[in-house]
Amino acid sequence: MRELLRSTKAYRAIASDARSGRQSHAYLVLFPDGTYLRDLLRECAKAFFGAEDASREAELIGAEHYSDCLYLPAAGGKLTADDGARIVDESLLRPVEGDKKLFVLDNFHNASALVQNKLLKVLEEPPAGVHFLLGATAEFSVLPTVLSRVKKLEEPPFEEGAVCGALLRKYPGRDVRACAAASGGVFSAAEALLEGGGEEFRLAREFLASEEPERVCRLLDDKRDKQSFFAAVRLLLRDMLLQREGRGDLAASGDEELRELAEEYPIGALLSALERVTEAERQLKFNANFQQCAEVLALHIRKERKKWQRLS
Repeated sequence: MRELLRSTKAYRAIASDARSGRQSHAYLVLFPDGTYLRDLLRECAKAFFGAEDASREAELIGAEHYSDCLYLPAAGGKLTADDGARIVDESLLRPVEGDKKLFVLDNFHNASALVQNKLLKVLEEPPAGVHFLLGATAEFSVLPTVLSRVKKLEEPPFEEGAVCGALLRKYPGRDVRACAAASGGVFSAAEALLEGGGEEFRLAREFLASEEPERVCRLLDDKRDKQSFFAAVRLLLRDMLLQREGRGDLAASGDEELRELAEEYPIGALLSALERVTEAERQLKFNANFQQCAEVLALHIRKERKKWQRLS
């Protein structure tokens, strides 16, 4: 995983700034994979300090115990007003080991407007030697006033081949192609699909084949990995479209069942369904209700399929 994280533009940009001694006073790393956001921030923090692998400094930064690199909030937590006050107070203290102090603020997309506003002054005019590394999965929840004070490093999803390679390194001997293809470039989504043992693909296929997809929607409880289900639906739709267009290279499955399912969907219906899956995924990023998104998607797919069947 480290190899994948170090291939990001964010890591390479911060490492380049460190080599030239021109680190920005504040970075905002936008990374779509919330599961591995903190891991990326740790790698970026090592790059910021120019810490060499296996060095004492790198080990301490990776363990979140380096005195001049403070991580907030605690893993899985949310920045609070008390955290904001602590950051302001701590920024006034001199670095312990070097001439720079770095505050790593994880899950900044979850920080309230109150907390973000509390940090505005120190982000704009930090004390000498004080720097910030903010991490968020999306830009829309970060205040414009914060965005104007940071160097934004937006990381696109990984290429499918890069995800596939990372999966093979972590899960040697496993068949990872479909999971990598369905992930949308988000490594944790690929992992969830792989660890689910094909359950998401089974549900996605049933979702697309059923005359009553709402019944399948009722099986999609809140404990299910939301991103993985829609990723599986998207991949099956893509393979069905390739099948209808007479092209090969099917990632999910080239079996007879998928071919028969593809015959039920005219090309126009498949294209429309793919657009709607993307919209459902976008709505989830804005905290929309998972089951409701799935049900709206199901109704649209069924309506479009019948419309295009009539036109065919």
